[in-house]
Amino acid sequence: MRWSHLSASPDDGMLPAPERGPLVDRAVPAAPPLPLALPGATVRTFDTPGFAGMTFYEVRAKSLLNRVPGQSRVPFEWTVNPYRGCSHACTYCLAGDTPILLADGSTRPLAQLRPGDAVMGTMGAGPHRRYVTTTVLDHWATSKPAFRVTLSDGTRLVSSGDHRFLTDRGWRHVSPAEAHQPALAVGDLMFGVGRFAEAPKESPDYQTGFLCGLVRGDASGGGTAREGDAWVRADGYLDDISLTEALRWPELPTGDWFRGFLAGAFGAIGHTERLAVVFETDDPVYLGWIADALAHLGLATRRPVRAGRGRPAPERIETERNLEAALRFRHLTGATAAPLDASGVGVRADRRLAVADIEDLGLTLPLFDISTGTGDFIADGVVSHNCFARNTHTYLDLDAGHDFDSRIVVKVNAGELIRRELADPHWSGASIAMGTNVDVYQRAEGRYRLMPEILAALRDHANPFSILTKGTLILRDLELLQQAAEVTRVGLSFSVGFVDEQVWRSAEPGTPSPRRRLDAVRRLTDTGFSVAVLMAPILPGLTDTEDSIDETVAAIAASGATSVSPLALHLRPGAREWYASWIAREHPHLLPRYRELFGNGSYSPRTYQAELTARVRLAARRHGLHRHEPATSRRVTDTPSPTQPEQLTLL
Repeated sequence: MRWSHLSASPDDGMLPAPERGPLVDRAVPAAPPLPLALPGATVRTFDTPGFAGMTFYEVRAKSLLNRVPGQSRVPFEWTVNPYRGCSHACTYCLAGDTPILLADGSTRPLAQLRPGDAVMGTMGAGPHRRYVTTTVLDHWATSKPAFRVTLSDGTRLVSSGDHRFLTDRGWRHVSPAEAHQPALAVGDLMFGVGRFAEAPKESPDYQTGFLCGLVRGDASGGGTAREGDAWVRADGYLDDISLTEALRWPELPTGDWFRGFLAGAFGAIGHTERLAVVFETDDPVYLGWIADALAHLGLATRRPVRAGRGRPAPERIETERNLEAALRFRHLTGATAAPLDASGVGVRADRRLAVADIEDLGLTLPLFDISTGTGDFIADGVVSHNCFARNTHTYLDLDAGHDFDSRIVVKVNAGELIRRELADPHWSGASIAMGTNVDVYQRAEGRYRLMPEILAALRDHANPFSILTKGTLILRDLELLQQAAEVTRVGLSFSVGFVDEQVWRSAEPGTPSPRRRLDAVRRLTDTGFSVAVLMAPILPGLTDTEDSIDETVAAIAASGATSVSPLALHLRPGAREWYASWIAREHPHLLPRYRELFGNGSYSPRTYQAELTARVRLAARRHGLHRHEPATSRRVTDTPSPTQPEQLTLL
């Protein structure tokens, strides 16, 4: 769900009657600008120890059903999330005029991007990080105290203090609010291609040069078609520029003329070969002008010798085969027809991108952010982290623990919304997955009681659903779950990565203990449910030992679970820095091991994952978890196993 689908509501008795009381009613309207850009929302804090340091933003949502993008690696299409944490949301923001690199090589101001736009992101880690095409999944605006970061090449980026850029020292916050977060510093080298060139202005000189390059190129014999965007542009320019004037070679060509000439020449005889921009023609004079224009724009070129068969091959000139040159040509000339193939190109740091200054502007400014499939994007030539925790579509990247621990958005009208949406004649009745972003049975559910209404609506419409949780609060709704299972398919899964109490208190302090979760599994299986357990995350060096795996699988088997699926820890951007900080603080002796496992990306090596899977499988057989006799309990839908399961709250 995008935050534009949320609206604030006055303090009109949102909490259910049984939960109201002197502590619950201590709510005050928030003074703008609100976090999450929710003007007028009701903000609640509770004095009880379980909610110390937490803030709840009560909103009335416009929709509750979320469709998962087709490219997501999950077996379900729809999710429901009555709660949304926001400790990362609306903090990693940039000024709206910041140019963002699109997948086709052009740029667009951040404020003008929309979900579905194809942009350039990156994947990998360290020297193995490469550019890839990704999709904008969400876009929003907020207001934040602004900072200006200046680089050695003159790039100036206005952002919030929590915004992160990729540097030679990893992801760095411009001015972090918390002491443990890594901070950007003067001298850090950013990764990227450098500042984007400004697009040309379509002045009379540019238009004249464009017509000259296009028409002379077509006459040189290099043109193959007279239709396309270049000729459409030419028709428009001819309303103001005479063709006779355009075809004259200028005595003192201006920079605008050179830019237009190259754009027109590309439309006539140009093409791309990977990153190189290539011009071929039999006219040496015309090619000489192209060479002069490229040199004027600071683009290095070469003229490879080509042997022709039967007759002399056309002369050829091409730009350097690197991403910086490819982008500079497109941006300086406005040659919109020049396709870009940058996927797989390596991402590098550059001295030109050294941080020269970080300045607190002392102003609160309107700022914008997006979420993308890769978790990042290219902002004015440098790799910039997006706010993945807002991204309900890429839920495998969510850091549910950090979301859980700070600020929570509560969709107080979730019950009425889901009932209305399920009753819509256009609703297909598809299975709905819950608990895939943040836990629907987190502690806040004990006060807000949103799930009973949601479950009742699903029961009444006989709509199949599944729940993945770490919360024992699910037992409160056991009767509703049983009623729903009588009329539709219900899948239940618990996440239990280990049973070590000491590790749990350190790594997952906001969750019920593993033993309590397994007690809940037993309660559910005793009433006839088939409950799967996701053994996640398995923590290298802490819970991946033979003893830990055996003890955990034995406890899972004893709980009556029908299956166990292991998942090794994965550290996507955001969670990676946070978890590394925790490891360095709590278990510094494990740092070399984690560098070995996660030095090349978010996931541990496949060999390590395969070894864990085999060890868990053997332990499951030892403890009789793989049973082949017919089930004696009534059948309830098994929870689907994602291609890459998610890991819930950590730290």
